[in-house]
Amino acid sequence: MTIPSRQIRAAFDDDTITVYQAYDPAIAEPALAAQTFVPPFKRERMTWIKPSFLWMMYRCGWAAKPGQTRVLAIRISREGFAWALAHSCGSRPAEGETEEAWKARLAGSPVRVQWDPERDVRLERLEHRSIQIGLSGEAVDLYAGQWIAGIEEVTGLARQIGAAVAAGRLGEARELLPIERPFPLDAATAAFVGADQARP
Repeated sequence: MTIPSRQIRAAFDDDTITVYQAYDPAIAEPALAAQTFVPPFKRERMTWIKPSFLWMMYRCGWAAKPGQTRVLAIRISREGFAWALAHSCGSRPAEGETEEAWKARLAGSPVRVQWDPERDVRLERLEHRSIQIGLSGEAVDLYAGQWIAGIEEVTGLARQIGAAVAAGRLGEARELLPIERPFPLDAATAAFVGADQARP
């Protein structure tokens, strides 16, 4: 089966979906201790969550980039994730939407959604895309205050996989990756966020 151009793929169970973020120790360590985000994490800033582990690795360079040396796997409620999608606005106008209408919608939306090229284990771009979700305002408060079911550090895993890739052990690297599956969306939500349906 061909992977749809825009499809949410994630690790999830009946109650939660896992997203990834990378921070410096000053934010990551208090978050791990509290099992939610606490100061110096700033709720006033937009925070981006990523269901794709490999896209997170592309962004943080296998936990090597400054300010992104600690990678966190955050399990959030599927209800919270659904709320975020339902209250989102795309990072560019929808098909047939005027710039003016899009800007008005953007200004009133606490969640930003964009689709970026997915990455392979070498962190090279693929043809299909991965969703990134930016939370601001009310969405950040709900994220840190209600949605988070648990936070786990996966920095060691990130560096282990990165080392295997650097050594050319790609099979080993792929075996270590978290298992991500297509995340089910109803037709209305898929249309709203611009996700594609599976193609045979």
